[in-house]
Amino acid sequence: MRVAQGLAGGLMIPQVFGVIRASFAPEARGKALGVYGAVLGLASVAGPLLGGVLTEADLLGLGWRAVFWVNVPIAIIGLIIGIRFLPESTAAGGARLDLPGAMLAAAASVLLLLPLVQGREWGWPWWGFAILASAIFVAALFLLRERRLAARGGQPILDPALLRVRAFAGGLSVSLLFFGAIGSFFLLLSLYLQLGTGRTALETGLVILPYAVGSIVTSGVGAQLAHRAGRALIVSGALVLAASQVVLLLLVRGGAAPSFWALAAPLFLGGLGLGLTAPSLINVVLAGVPGKDAGAAGGVLTTVTQLGNALGVAALGAVFFARVEGSFTGAATPLAAYGDGLTAILPWQIACYVVAAALMFLLPARAHAPHA
Repeated sequence: MRVAQGLAGGLMIPQVFGVIRASFAPEARGKALGVYGAVLGLASVAGPLLGGVLTEADLLGLGWRAVFWVNVPIAIIGLIIGIRFLPESTAAGGARLDLPGAMLAAAASVLLLLPLVQGREWGWPWWGFAILASAIFVAALFLLRERRLAARGGQPILDPALLRVRAFAGGLSVSLLFFGAIGSFFLLLSLYLQLGTGRTALETGLVILPYAVGSIVTSGVGAQLAHRAGRALIVSGALVLAASQVVLLLLVRGGAAPSFWALAAPLFLGGLGLGLTAPSLINVVLAGVPGKDAGAAGGVLTTVTQLGNALGVAALGAVFFARVEGSFTGAATPLAAYGDGLTAILPWQIACYVVAAALMFLLPARAHAPHA
């Protein structure tokens, strides 16, 4: 069912860029992309809160399983709004599905993520590392196929020529690091709050609420200023996020269970950073991509964002659980064990934001709609 959900999402999400491109004049396109980025940022912090509400509600005795229902009303409302308001935006010419390319890309992703997710349970055998290494081989096959398809005049999923565009290549690296840190942070913080400090799922969602509030405060500012100071804005946001993680690291290292208000300050600060960065990042990256390639570049960028989320959870999750298990071996309390796990991954997340901020200097200075 998760595979089916992913297939549907993969069909839908890249169309957002096509609809925006077809529905907005060039001068209004930047603001539309900024709003799209703001929604992405808010959605990432709304998930834990909604999940906590559904878990606590225990609908029909389903417990945590009710979280899967959150997509049902969203899908119904989205379908109604789409039918009512979205214009058709088909292109004049048709396109053939690059099914072999899609299968190679999917295989490379599975070969990369599976050993990272399951390696701890497997006991890190040699064949797990062999699977990980094979991901590089399959990724190389994918790029070779896409290059040959593009040379024949076909329409590949990823045109390797785009990787030579500095803004696009830099944007992929930034998205991988930035959203990898974001995705892993909410999951691992939630585990620390629930299993370490003993908070309920709803209480955990409420603790994360200041993050959402901070994001709301700066999302509008980020979308409005992106066309004048896009790169400076997203660099500032990434560094603010890094600073918030430093404060949180010092707080958790104290040993005691932090109060709601103690956690609210660094989480609110992190939300401010997310609101400055997420609404503008896609827009700034696409500003450096030729207009004819903006749709394809946007689809690949969104896919890499999702891959970054999964990779961050897999890699940093492995570090987190290894430290937690080691602490329990030393007879630590749950608070101390999960606190050790969180302090082990926070420096890596801080490094992700700092390196992402450095790579952002490869991006255009301002966000603007790509030329047609």
